[in-house]
Amino acid sequence: MYFLAGLACAAAGGDLFERGLVGLAKWLRVPAGIIGATVAAFATSSPELSVSITSALAGTPEIALGDALGSNVVNIGLVLGIVTMFGAIAAPRHSIRRDFPVALLAPVLTLVLAMDGTLSRLDGGILLCAFAVWLFWTLRYAKGERDKTAEVIGEVGRGRIVVSTVIGFVTLVFAGRLIVIGAESLGRQMGLETFVIGATMVAVGTSIPELTTAIISRLRKRGEVGLGTLVGSNIFNGLFIVGIAAAIHPIRVGSFAEPLGLVVGFALVVVAWPWRKDQVARWQGAVLLAGYAAYVITVLAVPRT
Repeated sequence: MYFLAGLACAAAGGDLFERGLVGLAKWLRVPAGIIGATVAAFATSSPELSVSITSALAGTPEIALGDALGSNVVNIGLVLGIVTMFGAIAAPRHSIRRDFPVALLAPVLTLVLAMDGTLSRLDGGILLCAFAVWLFWTLRYAKGERDKTAEVIGEVGRGRIVVSTVIGFVTLVFAGRLIVIGAESLGRQMGLETFVIGATMVAVGTSIPELTTAIISRLRKRGEVGLGTLVGSNIFNGLFIVGIAAAIHPIRVGSFAEPLGLVVGFALVVVAWPWRKDQVARWQGAVLLAGYAAYVITVLAVPRT
């Protein structure tokens, strides 16, 4: 019941949120992909941010790390894989030069910092600094693009943009929470371990905002918004959210689940890289879906102590 209600809310919220984002891009006079990689990525990552802060303050930051890594695998492997099945997605050159390399750097940097078995407060600070550099770089590019155009919209349009964006975002967050509750309940009924529930069902639940935004954007020929949201969300999760959790409380890194999530997350971004014609092709989507399926099967099949 919770799961179905969540899907209904996700559909309605995603429609409003996507409309608001496109309007916001016009209002600020920057490419829609930039809005997707920043505003939309931050907004759709709010469930992970909430989990990160709450769990770290409670002394269990490992939950935050697991949720962030699992969500990154879902974002690229499942969500981008599904969206690309509708057809190739154009990738703006600025995104290829800026966002994709950082999305690759994030899991590598995290893995290097975690080689001693712990992400310390210092490690968290390093991740946050890396995030700050990327955000500054992105906003600087956005300012340059804003100066190139004089397109503006009326006052009435601005009000509608704000209302649509806020209501859509709130509805998406509510939808994600409903789906997480439903997924947890379903997982327990199936007798799954807590880790398996988190790495599969809950990760999918917290990624519902990204999934809905990406699909609706693709159907409306605004694929760059969805792509920017997914890649930007991975950067937020990998650098900002994990960094926040580690800065609050050191994170113990296990020998299987976390490294697996980092390696798979890196590999999926490599597969998704727009190698030809500045676009993510349908065949890449098929490989991404296969990679995600292999990840889930591995998580379900390999026993943990």
